[in-house]
Amino acid sequence: MPSYIALVHKDPDSCYGVQFPDVPGVFSAADEIEDLVANAVEALELGAEDWEETHGSPFPLPRTIDQLRDDPDFREAAVDALLLIVPFDPPSRRAAAE
Repeated sequence: MPSYIALVHKDPDSCYGVQFPDVPGVFSAADEIEDLVANAVEALELGAEDWEETHGSPFPLPRTIDQLRDDPDFREAAVDALLLIVPFDPPSRRAAAE
């Protein structure tokens, strides 16, 4: 199953914020670190539901960490972030496998 790399940020008086460099506009949050993965998977599921209709393209496939490291936007966003690996099988990949 593919995995998406998420960036996790937390300010001292805030919850954990999760964003996906490969899936713009899809994000999540959690009060407790233990809830990060479940909330992140749910955000990807919700984002994928109508992605093709709203964006006119298949749900983005994840890049590797090496591909992300070559992206200057990722490097900038990753400053002071934790990396979270989120397993998720995008609908476009599932449809191709069927």
